[in-house]
Amino acid sequence: MRADLIKKPSQMSTKRIIKFEKDDCNPCNMVSEYLDRKGIVYETINPFNQPELAMQFRVRSVPTVILLEQEQELSRVIGFKPEELSALLAS
Repeated sequence: MRADLIKKPSQMSTKRIIKFEKDDCNPCNMVSEYLDRKGIVYETINPFNQPELAMQFRVRSVPTVILLEQEQELSRVIGFKPEELSALLAS
């Protein structure tokens, strides 16, 4: 996904979740399983394949889960931290 393909606020729901991950990352898989069990819809971005998006969102490590509202970051969780993910989802 290129930066210019990110949906404009008028094209998206109020909030969305982006998860930055890479394929061979166990904590990334754990975050995916956690979100899937909760029935959460999210976008997945590999920062190594899309470094411009990683730079735009200031991603320094994976997994990183970001909650956005109209392209403004509301919350971020780095790593697999169930309590923090639960708080992010409750936001």
